[in-house]
Amino acid sequence: MQRYKVYSGTKVDLRGWDPNDRSEYTGSKSEAKDRLDDLNDELEKLQELLYAEHKHKILVVLQAMDTGGKDGTIRHVFDGVNPQGVKVAGFKVPTQEELDHDYLWRVHKHTPGKGEIVIFNRSHYEDVLVVRVHSLVSRDIWSRRYAQINDFERLLSEEGTTILKFFLYIDLEEQKERLQARLDTPEKRWKFSIGDLKERKLWSEYIHAYEDVLSKTSTEWAPWYIVPANRKWYRNLVVASTMVDTLRNLNMSYPKPEDDLSKVVIE
Repeated sequence: MQRYKVYSGTKVDLRGWDPNDRSEYTGSKSEAKDRLDDLNDELEKLQELLYAEHKHKILVVLQAMDTGGKDGTIRHVFDGVNPQGVKVAGFKVPTQEELDHDYLWRVHKHTPGKGEIVIFNRSHYEDVLVVRVHSLVSRDIWSRRYAQINDFERLLSEEGTTILKFFLYIDLEEQKERLQARLDTPEKRWKFSIGDLKERKLWSEYIHAYEDVLSKTSTEWAPWYIVPANRKWYRNLVVASTMVDTLRNLNMSYPKPEDDLSKVVIE
């Protein structure tokens, strides 16, 4: 899945990325489900090993346009993992207390400890996306945040955190279909908001903001992956495969018992 990685120094133009791409998997959709099941099983084992070794920390950042599939990705990719070692942190409109601090304050306290996987459902990147598009702060303020975010993520990396950032990329037509499905399905209407339609009108502004995010904050220590997300099953495969490959490469091992257990007999 390295083809979806944004390498440091790359200038991203999303017109060159296809949200319908499925070139890394040639099987059928039903076969993809079996493949995802296998990846889920392996991810479950690797997560247990991560928790037991108590050495590495994993931060997963999920960003997307409205209906991009952040919740679905969490539900399908992390199906079966032990909730004791996996946490999800969501970042909505900041509270007054959070606004009284620097914009990274509310984020830092949710970063993973040793042995943990933490998934950010939205993240500190809202402060160079929504804040920029809606002109909530001046350009001088949001434009200097790219470097601040890079430094923040470098700190986390140098302190032992492995960072994976996924932009779940859908197109405008796919968003229309998903919004319509929410409107037409009684069980999904609770997820529909009139505000989504207002945000939809700002699609071009958000795309430009994302292009800057992907270009300026994909680093060696915290890379971005642009995930083709029009096909939900393919999105899940890309994220799950990247997670499994990353955890494999940590070369983890179970800790040795503190005591000599060779002569222990349980009667």
